[in-house]
Amino acid sequence: MSEQAINLNKAKFTISAPDIRRLPDDTGIEVAFAGRSNAGKSSALNTLTRQKSLARTSKTPGRTQLINVFEIAENKRLIDLPGYGFAKVPLEMKKKWQKALGEYLEKRDCLKGLVVLMDIRHPLKDLDQDLIEWAVDSDLPVLCLLTKCDKLSQGKKSAEVLKVQKTLAALKGDIKVQAFSSLKRTGYDQATQVISNWFADEIVDTTTES
Repeated sequence: MSEQAINLNKAKFTISAPDIRRLPDDTGIEVAFAGRSNAGKSSALNTLTRQKSLARTSKTPGRTQLINVFEIAENKRLIDLPGYGFAKVPLEMKKKWQKALGEYLEKRDCLKGLVVLMDIRHPLKDLDQDLIEWAVDSDLPVLCLLTKCDKLSQGKKSAEVLKVQKTLAALKGDIKVQAFSSLKRTGYDQATQVISNWFADEIVDTTTES
């Protein structure tokens, strides 16, 4: 099924939840976005949905403190998970965010795909690798967006993508790696196609059951 099955541009904010108990019912399809607090996650969400302020952006990393839900169609949602790693916040607050993120990943049955955002200049930090390995172990497809690629030359950008691809190939999971720039919209078409296919594949699965 083509990407016309879902339109990311229709994303609308519905709720911010401190934990999974405040989220919508665990039904339908969700695609989650996760990344370090300085990876440009909010900017990427705005770019992919062609909206300037769907997700809040800030010059101070770590603004995403809750699980933010954006509905794109009935029972189909994009999830903006709390950023991890970098944010300069009190330790207790950071632990609370991490617990919410961990619970979501482990217990949310309707999660069908994970977008992991990493600064192309500093990819595959320990928490990034842990997250990707968890997804592979859970048979969850992963799209790694190497953000801020406009800050590198074409040659360096290609080299970094190849390096990450080679490293992650050892995990033998369903992992795609794509250079991405919110500023230049680099990788926009490829990323939206992958995400749309996750929704479309699920639609096919649910309509062909006997």
